[in-house]
Amino acid sequence: QNMGAVMIFFIFAYFGSVVAHSQSATSGYQLMRYPLLNKGMSFTAEEREKFNLRGLLPAGEPISLKVRVDTSMKQLRKKATPLDKYIHMHTIQDSDENLFYAMLVGHTQETMPFVYTPTVGQACQEWSHIYRHTPRGLYISLKDKGHIREALDNYPNQDIDVIVFTDGERILGLGDQGANGMGIPIGKLALYTACAGIHPAKCLPVHIDVGTNRQELLEDPAYMGLKQPRDRSEAYDLLIEEFFEQCQAKYGPNVLLQFEDFGNQNAFRLLERYRQRANCFNDDIQGTAAVVLAGLIASLPLTNKQNLDQHTYLFYGAGEAGLGIAELLASAIQQQTKCTIEEARQRCWFVDSKGLLSSSRSDKLEAHKKPFAHDVNSLIQGAAVTAAAPPSLLESVKLLKPTALVGVSAQGGAFTEEVCKEMARNCEHPLILPLSNPTSKAECVPRDAYTWTNGKCVLFSGSPFDAVTLPDGRSFLPGQGNNAYIFPGVGLGSLVAGATSLTDQDFYVAAAALAEKVSPARLAQGCCFPPLDDIRSVSAYIAAKVAV
Repeated sequence: QNMGAVMIFFIFAYFGSVVAHSQSATSGYQLMRYPLLNKGMSFTAEEREKFNLRGLLPAGEPISLKVRVDTSMKQLRKKATPLDKYIHMHTIQDSDENLFYAMLVGHTQETMPFVYTPTVGQACQEWSHIYRHTPRGLYISLKDKGHIREALDNYPNQDIDVIVFTDGERILGLGDQGANGMGIPIGKLALYTACAGIHPAKCLPVHIDVGTNRQELLEDPAYMGLKQPRDRSEAYDLLIEEFFEQCQAKYGPNVLLQFEDFGNQNAFRLLERYRQRANCFNDDIQGTAAVVLAGLIASLPLTNKQNLDQHTYLFYGAGEAGLGIAELLASAIQQQTKCTIEEARQRCWFVDSKGLLSSSRSDKLEAHKKPFAHDVNSLIQGAAVTAAAPPSLLESVKLLKPTALVGVSAQGGAFTEEVCKEMARNCEHPLILPLSNPTSKAECVPRDAYTWTNGKCVLFSGSPFDAVTLPDGRSFLPGQGNNAYIFPGVGLGSLVAGATSLTDQDFYVAAAALAEKVSPARLAQGCCFPPLDDIRSVSAYIAAKVAV
């Protein structure tokens, strides 16, 4: 009850600052050009008089927000392509955020794919060509070294609580998108508002521009970022250091800083550098881990397992997402079974671009992969697998007989018919998780997995997919392991608690809380996550758990 009171006070504090801002507006035209305050045809007669709007709007009666939402949803549904729908949604966001968030909150399941994944991937690829020249967020580059505070001061909203920032090196499964990666922080922060109620005036999207190694961008006349190869020198670290220092100096030690889509080379080391010094987390490592762990916990009844340690997990892909999932999963197994963390890690195996991780490769592996490089020699002896090279994905499935296959490779179609059928031979209800984004990078599509395993598999994915009905009439609803189930609630919880840091335990708590919100009715459909339309209540529940 006390937590609820704190959260209500928190929300009223936001509204109070916005009302004060609107009352100080002197130009009606400027008011209508400011998307946080513009209400379009919903301004009442009294507001039109008070805010100097006479003549700036059609003379008809004010139109309710509900009618405007209905009209805009009809317009959205007429758009021909997902990218057209993305542009439509963000054009509204850039002119009238009241309308934008009313659409996103009221029609979450329908609109979220056109605000974030999977469509945001294509939007980032096209960013320089669909850019609408409306200011949103900050673009900070190597040229701004020594002037980051000036850039922060230039932003119109000065009371910031949440910052999502990227350097654009690893955008979803699409690789280096440079400055075009700004679509990711903008999309993530829209979900902080829609899913957790954090006021958009408190949110700041940032792109850190240190160049790009994508040649087609360097050669594109319309590309808006620095046209130089990525800077790998000390200048990169100094820019990030100044960014953290100035954000904390301006917004306070509680400001939440979310790393987003950094490359492997920087993601792990930067998280380790700043996690004790700032209220920060990496959503690709920790947020993804928590949402997948929640799905694994929720799926236990569907796979006839009692505990997480009863699975053998094989990860295809050994980057940020996969290793983050495995570390949080191992921590969960350790807490549930009281084993050592080393023993818990033995349940998790990895296949990377060179084959199965094993102790025989440990001297050539990056540090973050080494804890999962297990001894495989005893398994290979006598098995139908060649020892001349590290076992492939299919060979590893045959060798290890995993009961859970986790796709984090960004290799579309990697879970072939043969791989899925082999998984079905290993156990009665294998977990098959094609988690890579966007849709084109998914390791398989649910219809194929259900068909190839004769409906035996339990599946959730990274991208949204429709329900599947097999020829025999059985229907399955594949859940989407969307990070939006986790990061808004974790962020809100940290702000309510006044946190100055976040721990891996916070993400374990969030995962367990999310799993609790999956109803028996959803599990009966084969779905391991609650409906997206319930995401605000889910985020509030997670926030309360994390804050405590």
